[in-house]
Amino acid sequence: MTKAPDCLAVVLAAGEGTRMKSARPKVLHAVAGRSMLAHVLAGVMEAGADRLAVVVGPDRADVSAEVLRLAPQARVFEQRDRLGTAHAALRAREALADGCGELLVVFADTPLIRPQTYAALRKALQEGATVAVLGFEARDPTGYGRLLREGGELVAIREQKDASEAERAVTLCNAGVMAIAGAQALALLELVGNDNAQKEFYLTDVVALARAAGQKAVVVLAPEDEVMGVNDRVQLAAAETAMQTRLREAAMRAGVTMIAPQTTFMSFDTQLARDVVIEPHVFFGPGVRVDEGAVIHASSHLEQAHVGAGASVGPFARLRPGAQIGAKAKIGNFVEIKASDIGEGAAVSHLTYLGDATVGARANIGAGTITCNYDGFDKFRTHIGAGAFIGSNSALVAPVTIGDGAYVGSGSVVTQSVAPDSLAIARGRQVEKPGWAFEFRESHAGKPKVRP
Repeated sequence: MTKAPDCLAVVLAAGEGTRMKSARPKVLHAVAGRSMLAHVLAGVMEAGADRLAVVVGPDRADVSAEVLRLAPQARVFEQRDRLGTAHAALRAREALADGCGELLVVFADTPLIRPQTYAALRKALQEGATVAVLGFEARDPTGYGRLLREGGELVAIREQKDASEAERAVTLCNAGVMAIAGAQALALLELVGNDNAQKEFYLTDVVALARAAGQKAVVVLAPEDEVMGVNDRVQLAAAETAMQTRLREAAMRAGVTMIAPQTTFMSFDTQLARDVVIEPHVFFGPGVRVDEGAVIHASSHLEQAHVGAGASVGPFARLRPGAQIGAKAKIGNFVEIKASDIGEGAAVSHLTYLGDATVGARANIGAGTITCNYDGFDKFRTHIGAGAFIGSNSALVAPVTIGDGAYVGSGSVVTQSVAPDSLAIARGRQVEKPGWAFEFRESHAGKPKVRP
């Protein structure tokens, strides 16, 4: 089997994004819980890019840090002068000079392009093209560069201002992304001139240069919604909507039931097993896995959490980072779990906060129970044994251990560990004074009441 040629992806992330009206760089804005830059880097790597070069804007240490966090092997280059897309690509000249079998030039503000689409551009090169341009059929082509083809080959990219009336009627448009055969890539980019009104070096000129050298250029098609670029908050919201639709459809086709899909919000890495049921208005932050047959009831919020098979979560539950919910466990309404392991079959049915806790199998946690895990400086852990029963409105002051099968009386403030199969009552003794209430009212007879 022939080894695929090595692939260098040059990711252009130097756009200022002033239309975002944000202190944060445009490419670090998130779609489905992951930055646009991260989506693009993940996409090209999944498509087989062996090497990454990322071109960032001037003084953008934050973008550089995100690149190296996501892909430590990447090389980062700076484009200080904004002189066009070809000029940006050439800022990675050192990486280009090392040579490659194929070059992908992509943009960090197009988070919806699938790995399969990047792979299709590579395949076009492997089938003999020197240049492959990503194109789409536009519902409204106004403002886009038109892709002009003859005999199945791309002959020119014509910007709207330069297009004839007939060419303006063409709906096949340029998405900007391009693949170039590695042997010719650097030479073609270096030939790009700036003989235009803006005096900028445009990546699109590579097509004409390749054609002039007798080389083949082709178009690879993608759906319009997939090649959407993001330049402002409105387009960011549109990209989020498109990504959510994609994620929901993939989950449902894999066997997940969503009662009202349009109200379920997922992250890029949400894992939902078959026969999971999602009720309306559920939000999945990054790092969530839900195992087979679990039910996530309405209006619940989960982030960096694992829900075991057959478990029930919600409604109105919150699973914070580190929540591990065992198989067939129940997390009920208005329950918050953080950095806690809830054992198989345990029940935390309502109005409870468990933080930094371990709850054994089949334990029952009554309403209003809290683990007091923080003293203002440090966090401490609570251990609740298998089959233990915690009465309602109890406070467990960590560090403390409730033994297997132990009972804690309702309303207790537990500050010491409880032995297995014991009963702990930690509350003031009830005192009753007969007639006190009647005498109190009589003593205040005729006095005006102060409004509460």
